[in-house]
Amino acid sequence: MGDRDTPTRRQFLAAGSVIGTAALAGCNGIFSGGGEETTSSTTSTGTTSTGTTSTSTSRDVDISNWRGSSPLVQDRPMPGGPSITEMPDLEGELTLYIGGGEGGLYQQLATLLQKHYPDFTVHTRYSAANQVLTEGQNGQVRADVFWANDAGSLGVVEDADLAASLDGDTTDLVPSRYHTDAWTGVAGRARAIPYNTKQFSESDVPDSIDAFTDTADLDAKMGWAPSYPAFQSFVTAMRVLEGEDATRSWLNGMQERGHGGMSQYKNEWYVSNAVADGEIGAGIANHYYTIRVISSRPNAPIDLAFTKNDAGALVDVAGAEVMKDTSNPELAQNFVHHLLSAEAQEFLATWSFAYPMIGGVDPVEQLPALSALNPPDLDLTKLANVQPTLDLLRQTGVLS
Repeated sequence: MGDRDTPTRRQFLAAGSVIGTAALAGCNGIFSGGGEETTSSTTSTGTTSTGTTSTSTSRDVDISNWRGSSPLVQDRPMPGGPSITEMPDLEGELTLYIGGGEGGLYQQLATLLQKHYPDFTVHTRYSAANQVLTEGQNGQVRADVFWANDAGSLGVVEDADLAASLDGDTTDLVPSRYHTDAWTGVAGRARAIPYNTKQFSESDVPDSIDAFTDTADLDAKMGWAPSYPAFQSFVTAMRVLEGEDATRSWLNGMQERGHGGMSQYKNEWYVSNAVADGEIGAGIANHYYTIRVISSRPNAPIDLAFTKNDAGALVDVAGAEVMKDTSNPELAQNFVHHLLSAEAQEFLATWSFAYPMIGGVDPVEQLPALSALNPPDLDLTKLANVQPTLDLLRQTGVLS
């Protein structure tokens, strides 16, 4: 992999500090590694409102109010791209369904937007795609906007003809592979290979996911988190791209590789920490867990490698769509447009270390640019068909 065109991602930081306790508490533990991602079958009946107590009337934007508190992001340049100061005001009441993910981070961004616009109130409910579908079948979708943690959930709602077409000035901001006419990605996450830099260099890590079944290609004890939704999406992508037989062969091969097969972990935060601890030499995880490890442990011997044009290089997105039956389509469209503002994208890039979806906002400097990644050519909405993947994981003994 030494001939990769992916740029060098980072030099290890010599100094830094753990993210402040207040920031951690405010994000409901998003950096603590709990399994924040959920499947599209998970629902919650709790409804909250962010309130209307803000007295701010300024349209000036202080980027420090939107930027994360990690030492990794303190010296970032000002983001480019469209600012909320260039967009129509958000005014009125909006009902937002949030379908899993990021431990309250999406709620916080909605709250920030509300604080900026004193005449805007957003009511949030944690409800996944099946709740939207159930309401749609009864002809009473209550949401104005559905913000999902994965493209598969967005696609299910779109396929049920419950989503309206988005404004072109919104979707034009996002690369074509990360939006349709009905939904747009707002934050990306890449599958990656965290590896221990005391044991390996980047050139030691294969750039094909198929090569990992052979210890000769990477002589390392490895780990994964097969019960974790992101891992199941990755295996679903492999099944769609390569077929069930090839995916079964890969799963069996990974379990039979040297060093006693694969170490299993609860989620990919634990996988990434195990790499940093030297407990395993490499793992399979979403990219941002490694960055979170680095943020809290600046000298941790961990870095990221990426495969090319296969399921191991999958880039999935969290995204949003406007409900067709919304009673306030103009506000709903404007809200989704705001999620692609420079300020909102900076928030997502620096709090969750997600990949921004718009030009002008960079990922954290420890990551290659989104354009430098090599994801497979895949309709992301097909990732919703996870049941055959679960069956396959159980058949192969990866899941009990």
